[in-house]
Amino acid sequence: MARRTFTRAELESFRDAEVPDLLPDAPGQQLRLLFVGINPGLWTAATSTHFAHPGNRFYPALLKAGVITEPVHPANGMSDADRTMMRERGIGITNVVRRATAKASELSDEELREGGAALTALVAAARPAVVAIAGITAYRTAFGQRKAVPGRQPEDLGGAELWVVPNPSGLNAHETVDSLAAAYRRVGRAAGIV
Repeated sequence: MARRTFTRAELESFRDAEVPDLLPDAPGQQLRLLFVGINPGLWTAATSTHFAHPGNRFYPALLKAGVITEPVHPANGMSDADRTMMRERGIGITNVVRRATAKASELSDEELREGGAALTALVAAARPAVVAIAGITAYRTAFGQRKAVPGRQPEDLGGAELWVVPNPSGLNAHETVDSLAAAYRRVGRAAGIV
């Protein structure tokens, strides 16, 4: 299937849109690992699929890490089979801030702090074993942890083990699929998925 393309105007029409969380939706499905992006990008909003931009390394890194067992190609939108596989493996996805922007740098500190509070409430309700926030700078701002470093955090979040992992965006040039996979494997092991 050819990858869908969007014009700049088409993408801009998704500015401030929200993308539904990917969470278990069937009785007996347990949320073991909740990945948290900073906020949806415009491509993500256009396809209603988290981490969907073709340059994003999230799904290739998850596959290499063993967190997922089948490749996911989300640029055209995640298939129902992909969503089912993620949910059955106990994996969910949400964002700190719900509104879509072209770049995370467009978010205010206040939005990130409000998003951190909303995320804490979501985690308390959804009860994942592990939360993995993708982006140290956003985490520091959202939770007032200015000196936080990547990895396992000393405090939990809403009863879940809290980790900060590298952001998989192609804009995060010093990370590779291999380095992302190593970080994602650690949280996958902590959640009992890997």
